[in-house]
Amino acid sequence: MLRWLAPTLLLLLALALTLPVLSLGASWLQFDAVARDVLSQMAQTVLPEYALTTLLLCVSVAVGVAVVGMTTASAVTLFDFPGRRLFEWALLLPLAMPAYVVAYAYTDFLQFSGPLQVGLREGFGLSGRVFPEIRNTPGAVWVFTFSLYPYVYLLARTALAERAAQLMEAARLLGAPLARRIREVALPLARPAVAAGVALALMETLADFGVASYFGIQTFTAGIYKAWLSMDNRLAAAQLATVLLATVALLLWLERRAQHRMRFASLRGQRAGSAEAQPVRLRGGRAVLAVVACGLPILFGFVLPVLFMLRPLIGGWDELPWTMFVQWSRNSVWLAGLSAALATFIALALAFALRARPGVVTRGVVQLASLGYAVPGAVIVVGILLPVGWVQMVRPETSVGYFVTATALGIVWAYLVRFTAVALQSVQSGYARIPGSLDDSARMLGTTGAGLAARVHWPLLKRSTAAALLLVFVDVMKELPATLVLRPFNSDTLAVVTYQLARDERLGEAALPALTLVLVGLVPVILLSRTLRAR
Repeated sequence: MLRWLAPTLLLLLALALTLPVLSLGASWLQFDAVARDVLSQMAQTVLPEYALTTLLLCVSVAVGVAVVGMTTASAVTLFDFPGRRLFEWALLLPLAMPAYVVAYAYTDFLQFSGPLQVGLREGFGLSGRVFPEIRNTPGAVWVFTFSLYPYVYLLARTALAERAAQLMEAARLLGAPLARRIREVALPLARPAVAAGVALALMETLADFGVASYFGIQTFTAGIYKAWLSMDNRLAAAQLATVLLATVALLLWLERRAQHRMRFASLRGQRAGSAEAQPVRLRGGRAVLAVVACGLPILFGFVLPVLFMLRPLIGGWDELPWTMFVQWSRNSVWLAGLSAALATFIALALAFALRARPGVVTRGVVQLASLGYAVPGAVIVVGILLPVGWVQMVRPETSVGYFVTATALGIVWAYLVRFTAVALQSVQSGYARIPGSLDDSARMLGTTGAGLAARVHWPLLKRSTAAALLLVFVDVMKELPATLVLRPFNSDTLAVVTYQLARDERLGEAALPALTLVLVGLVPVILLSRTLRAR
């Protein structure tokens, strides 16, 4: 085991996981007169629209998820009202809904030919469009807000539960009214958590392709695919991907800075806190307001999209493509299972290497692997295909392009770049609960290397490993941008066919794979809610 984890092999692993980003940087080495003309044309035509639309979308989503997430977190943490225990875990349900599934569900129900507008026109004798078109930037803001607010809710709820209750109780004893306690105690303490949650939500927004493409919004991600697949301009796609990656890197830095402030504030709060304070009991109109504030996000982000998808599913049950559905499911499960197993194995190897030999090389490789989740799928696609194109131009007789684009190699590679960080985080959390004294005792008894990992660490890491497998499996099942381009021939997945059927306005047929993805996504949400209730 230790020989396999030699520094040279660790560096090769780091190179494989960071090659997409490195190739984007290398693309700028080809910056010549032609590249300058391409960049100049983009700056005069599409780049301002991409930048303005992406900025408007991100600002609107940031405000939306901050308001919804902070409101719901404050309600269930600081107050007691009917249904509070139910809302504590139900507010996590939108995490199971991919944003593009929510977009398809609302479009099917609210479009001109949808059941709502048809019913209103027939019932009230109206003509024309009753509601405005949902497939635009405001519609995308609605979808992202109610799909991604749980990031803010989860972090803000944790922060408030750890620190705010005791300090608000102290403020109450000093005579501060409720409104002032919320404004001057709870909200400032939760600010770093809200900032971290907003950064995570914006990274998901920037990485999205399904909603932007389906709604016809000209974001950077949609522009990358258009430049590569429609315009066949690899250089333009690489330049757009670099801009997107720089924006995501900025958000990642802001998120980590906010997380650092959260940890600092949490330690101070724990030292200052005493006995656990009880939430404020709400009655009458205030209780109703709290129920409405917590119920509407669940309604808009989970309940209504599921009901909208169930309607065409039940209505066309006999016409559903069950044979193809089995094949799509098999492809999805196979790719997700293989990727989850490889990502978890790499995570276990890296975590053990960091535990056994915490040197500069090992730390650097682990940090590089940890950054993959922040890289959007569109950037990974461009970063993988660029070096493949260079190799094909230099050595046309090679089969590199075939193995990357026509087999599972390319898509699994993209999954590992994207989701190894998810498995690594889970495995490292398991290692954090194993005291170093166990390693010292095992070495004194003559157990080292692979024996130490197998006989001492593995029995204590089984739950963390299972969690890593589950999380990567679910993320791969729902992943769309990289899968859409790099999947092998005749290997459509549930995510891809959901997108393709919805794009072709066959939303009734898209309901079955879409709801299957929702059911798969519910598994980690249920486990997460159980973990939170156990605290």
